[in-house]
Amino acid sequence: DPRTPMPLGDRVMNDALQQLKQRLFEVYDLNMSTALLRWDQTTYMPIGGAAARGRQLSLLSRLAHERFSDPAVGRLLDTLEPWAKTKGYDSDDAALIRVTRREYDQAVKVPAAFISELNDHCSTTYQAWADARPKNDWKSLAPLLQRTLDLSRRYADFFAPYESPADPLIDQSDFGMKASTIKTVFSELRSRLVPLAQAILSRPAADDAFLHRPVEADRQLAFGLEVIKAYGYDFDRGRQDLTHHPYMTKFSLTDVRITTRVRPDDFTNALFGTLHESGHAMYEQGIRMDFEGTPLATGTSSGVHESQSRMWENVVGRSRGFWQHFYPRLREMLPEVLGGVSVDDFYRAVNKVERSLIRTESDEVTYNLHVMIRFDLELDLLEGRLKILDLPEAWHARYQKDLGLRAPDDRDGVLQDVHWYASLIGGQFQGYTLGNIMAGQIYAAALRARPSIPQEIAKGEFKGLHDWLRDNLYQHGSKFTASELIQRVTGSPMGIDDYMGYLWDKYQPLYELEGEPART
Repeated sequence: DPRTPMPLGDRVMNDALQQLKQRLFEVYDLNMSTALLRWDQTTYMPIGGAAARGRQLSLLSRLAHERFSDPAVGRLLDTLEPWAKTKGYDSDDAALIRVTRREYDQAVKVPAAFISELNDHCSTTYQAWADARPKNDWKSLAPLLQRTLDLSRRYADFFAPYESPADPLIDQSDFGMKASTIKTVFSELRSRLVPLAQAILSRPAADDAFLHRPVEADRQLAFGLEVIKAYGYDFDRGRQDLTHHPYMTKFSLTDVRITTRVRPDDFTNALFGTLHESGHAMYEQGIRMDFEGTPLATGTSSGVHESQSRMWENVVGRSRGFWQHFYPRLREMLPEVLGGVSVDDFYRAVNKVERSLIRTESDEVTYNLHVMIRFDLELDLLEGRLKILDLPEAWHARYQKDLGLRAPDDRDGVLQDVHWYASLIGGQFQGYTLGNIMAGQIYAAALRARPSIPQEIAKGEFKGLHDWLRDNLYQHGSKFTASELIQRVTGSPMGIDDYMGYLWDKYQPLYELEGEPART
């Protein structure tokens, strides 16, 4: 009965909760304003704006950090925590208090001055990288990256003691994981992935020469946008722009944007970049709107986020059913390029397995080897076994050892990824491989729940998969941790069997492999 007065205790808790939400919304808007400035920096900002942009980003990030780490937030959490525990673990209010407490306890350990210094430095380093990479100018970036490493170690020290200085950085993006747990997962995966890669690489390679015929940027982009509209990416709440290194960003749950880049010598590069980033964006667009303005209004970890980008890019976007539907349309748009190419030849080409230098352009089978190289180099840098000045040669040596290739320059070596030049060193890459593993496991769960998904994809219908993901994964945002979410969505802890089974089922017929996939 609305006329029944609320008990005094509930009124006090409700008032405290509203005060907390108001403060969190202010922090959220400051962080989203920072994201907007970063998006502009990587898309449309003239180079002359770099110094001012660094100053602006530094200010906004400091204000957001100070507002969030204010002792008043801690007092509100102290007031609300006993009440939240009575609400039950699955309660939205309990989750908000739980997640906010976790992030608050992390934030109060880091001085606001450090946050300001870090963001100013990262803005400067990003702009320097964007200028230096095309010039293959490692020498100009080395001093900046040395400072990034120093800042990364300083950040880790705020959370000492730790097993590895990488642990606080990994925990920041994949909560609950440490370098030691990542190494265990990677070791198991590598032991099963390398034999599969070797078996495939011993077979005749697919012909993909036609993928490297020139196609105008407008036509490349038009097809990708057509596909992600069919996927369910909401253009009333998003858009796509060009940048140096593709990414997804958001300024609210109603404004989630993606970027891509165009290569004149590979028209599928922009396409698969678009599909990848749309997976990130659909995750964010699928979060419940009543979480807006709180720490729940974001993906729960880099691994879970990457599971969605890799799923829509590869599990869906490189599937035979997908191309049975979309290939006639693509050939209609590019008749001079694909007129004499069959759908089977095209399918083999976009799933070609080969040794390669560029992570973002590598195939599904060798991709994780690229990630493992970067993860190991991060550990070596943070734990003092590798110096910044020796990083380029260490990069080349690992690629020669693991993939039998050596980049002709640093542009396609240590300069190829933006991550270390736009943020801290550490915790930057493990999410990609965790995401691949989770994508295989989540997709297997989706098929169990809705076996018709492959047939729907072959008809260009994606609503069944998209709705299932939204209902079971997207809507929760950060309400549950990655491990909790995977258990809830799939019924099991994270494991590599479904992922390896997916790779085998796909590549065994493509390359006529013998035997059966190894399973634990």
